[in-house]
Amino acid sequence: MYKGFMKKNILFDLDGTLTDPSEGITSCIAYALEKLKVPCPPKQQLIKYIGPPLWQSFAELLNTSDKGEALAAVALYRERFSTAGLFENKPYEGITEALERISSCGYELYVCTSKPEVFAAKIVDHFGLSGFFRKIYGSGLDGTHVEKNELIAHLISAEGLDSAHTVMIGDRIYDISGARANGIKGYGVSYGFGEKSEFEGAETVFGCPSEIADHFTAQNRSAPEHGRE
Repeated sequence: MYKGFMKKNILFDLDGTLTDPSEGITSCIAYALEKLKVPCPPKQQLIKYIGPPLWQSFAELLNTSDKGEALAAVALYRERFSTAGLFENKPYEGITEALERISSCGYELYVCTSKPEVFAAKIVDHFGLSGFFRKIYGSGLDGTHVEKNELIAHLISAEGLDSAHTVMIGDRIYDISGARANGIKGYGVSYGFGEKSEFEGAETVFGCPSEIADHFTAQNRSAPEHGRE
């Protein structure tokens, strides 16, 4: 890394960016709906609920405006997710190698996910990815910081990051809009669960993990040399 070069920070979403959680999340949604005796859509139709805050997803699935009803469904979801669902998951092919390449260039990496932090930490550790990240940030079980724009703001403040040297990478509109709301650049990944229309305003969209690594390692090589006479 160049002498005097200011550290750059990359915030990574978890679901749909680092790992594919589709089996666990859809199974746990189905479990909650079964417990509530509510007909469950086909699992393929549940994919769209990967990313948004869970209570919002259940409000739609239950066709209710009562947040209490939606939160009760979230509690049922977590009955299964906390013991089985969180590990019905897998890292995307090439993500470990991409993180190795990026971190070797001196970037500071963080996980920034709307998933409860306690679950996110277990998932990242389970798949051997925790060593790449300075810290994992997620929502509280009480719903605090579940909105991505609030979580990004909290992370930047807590870590004292320079917004000009911080970016967010994720697969849904919440990642891109959350980044823009906090004055940082947002990058999309098309291999996750977002539709093409969700990436409006993104700096660029990566088609696979190796493209993320290619972009940021090249960017690091082309950075100006600060601090030299």
